[in-house]
Amino acid sequence: MLWETISLWGHVLASISFGVLVLWQTRQWFISHTGLSLVIAAAWTVIWALEVAILGNDALAARLAESVRDLAWLTYLMLLWRGHNRPLASYHAIRPLYWVSFGVLVLRIMVDLLPWQFLGSPRLMDADYYAGLMLRMVADIGGLVLVHNLYTAATSQSRNALRLPLAALALLWAYDLNANTIAYLARTQVYEMTALRGFILAPLPLLFLLGTMRAASAPVKLSRSATFQSLSLVAIGAYLVLMVGGSSLLRMFSEGAARGFQVSFAFLTALAALILLPNARLRAWSRVMLAKHFFQHRYDYRAEWLRFTNTLSRTDAAATSLDIRAIKAIADITESGAGLLLTPDASNGLIVRAQWNWPSPDAPTSAAGPQTLLYFQNTGRICALDAIRAGTATDEEAAAIPEWLLANNRAWVVVPLLHFSQLAGLVVLDRPMLDRELDWEDFDLLRLAGRQVASYLAEAQGQEALSDAQRFDEFNRRFAFIMHDIKNLVSQLSLVSRNAERHIGNPEFQQDMLATLAASTERMNALLARLSQHNKGKAQEPLPTRLAPLMNAIAVAKRAQHPVVVMGDPDLLAQVDAARLEQALSHLVQNAIEASRPSDPVTLMLRQDSQGVHVDVIDTGAGMTPSFIRDQLFKPFASTKSNGFGVGAHEARTLITEMGGALRVKSTPGSGTTFSLTLQPATSQLIQQEHAA
Repeated sequence: MLWETISLWGHVLASISFGVLVLWQTRQWFISHTGLSLVIAAAWTVIWALEVAILGNDALAARLAESVRDLAWLTYLMLLWRGHNRPLASYHAIRPLYWVSFGVLVLRIMVDLLPWQFLGSPRLMDADYYAGLMLRMVADIGGLVLVHNLYTAATSQSRNALRLPLAALALLWAYDLNANTIAYLARTQVYEMTALRGFILAPLPLLFLLGTMRAASAPVKLSRSATFQSLSLVAIGAYLVLMVGGSSLLRMFSEGAARGFQVSFAFLTALAALILLPNARLRAWSRVMLAKHFFQHRYDYRAEWLRFTNTLSRTDAAATSLDIRAIKAIADITESGAGLLLTPDASNGLIVRAQWNWPSPDAPTSAAGPQTLLYFQNTGRICALDAIRAGTATDEEAAAIPEWLLANNRAWVVVPLLHFSQLAGLVVLDRPMLDRELDWEDFDLLRLAGRQVASYLAEAQGQEALSDAQRFDEFNRRFAFIMHDIKNLVSQLSLVSRNAERHIGNPEFQQDMLATLAASTERMNALLARLSQHNKGKAQEPLPTRLAPLMNAIAVAKRAQHPVVVMGDPDLLAQVDAARLEQALSHLVQNAIEASRPSDPVTLMLRQDSQGVHVDVIDTGAGMTPSFIRDQLFKPFASTKSNGFGVGAHEARTLITEMGGALRVKSTPGSGTTFSLTLQPATSQLIQQEHAA
């Protein structure tokens, strides 16, 4: 008695609540199709709630009203898909699922009417009752699936308008699903669940009212994954309907026949799944059929482009070479299992550069001649080889394909890889599992993918060329430094040779000449050691070094060529690599000599301050402008001298920087230049060790 009272007042409250929703929606003189469907669904909910309150939940009229109510709500849900600015393709893709749900509801109405024919047969009426429960569960599941699909397919803008109405529908069908499932498993009606349903549904009109006030026309786009998931759920539901419906029908006549049907049906469907699902050809056929009949386009372009880009740009440890990834990225579009990559060679022909899952290319050394390269470079056409084999292609296209490729029946399509107007290569695709003809979507997507792959290959080739150029640049730079050293040595020896004709009898000249020859010989030996491929020695670590002897040696070596004066504190020490410092000073002194007049000496000045030990190379020559110092002085291969290499100042700064020092320059045009080397001073402890030595 208590539950009957709760059911009565709960369903009366639900009828009043949905009646208010009907009045609210019809207050305007114009109402849209979606609004009209909402009014009809709410009105049928009012009728159903009143019949449950008056007649009870098990009454035939109440069950029929419930089925019509679900039909009305399903129509409302379908019209949400068909909003005036929603893509028509989305509705066409989801429409079969609605028709299946409508069919289940119509079948449910027919099952509810059958007891009139089974009066006097308790077994038949019992079987009919449980078949009706099963159809109610399937209908509830279908409604929930469609609600989920509509919400997940909606754009972020439209979800604000859809969230509350869809939540109300989800609550409606979820509660019914639980009540019907419990009744089916318990083999009896659970009055507590049905009695409380009125109170559960009474607040739902408020959600519809708030949702209509938020309503906005926003596009809803159906995703492929949502469609495939929905079809899977429909297939599962169809399986359950056939299983339970067939069992219930046979149970009317024989309990043993029903059990045998269940076992046989489960065995046969499991066997069919084991045989058919692993079949790759069947899966490929299914994908093609679904894409052809459910979608406006063959490809999900967003998913294809993400997969394509991920394949090309993969750089993890398991990644293959770029050539293999390029073949696979294009082959995955058409589900081809193998492919070849042909690239241009030096003779303007094509060679097989890479193969992916292709057993043997069976290609000659030159896979194709210049005619093939020019044809694809000029036309950019994607070539279907079956058309050439069938004789339906143009003569120009047939002549461009080499015979060895046509003779291999696995070769299916040739995709050109065009980078701007140049052919970066050709990808030959293997025949896919499900052989088919290419359509305009295939050609467009393959052409776009080919251009993208070509840009990756061109970038890789550019990086390789840049790396080669850098290696050649390093070689040229080292060679220029060597030539610069040789030029300086030749200049010194040439000057000694010219002066020897006049001063060979002078003892002082003889001493300077011998010192110059010794220094030149030492530098030549050092140069040969640097050129030797077996010289793997590392540069000497900076050590405390007395600078005056090193500077005097440079001055003595240069005096045969030009006057050089050494000044400053002779006891200064610095932390340097003596060989590098001597080479750097030699470059700077040589530049100062070449910039000075013959009678103006070059001065080497030693000094120390708080910033470190300084060696100044001072000349009174032509000087340099600030713009030349800023833009060209330390730039390799830039020189103002007709026979200069332009690397002396650059190499000097490099050597000094490697020792932890710095090189600064101050110059005035017409007054001369000062190069100042700043070196790290030796520590007091090292100075003491030097003095002790």
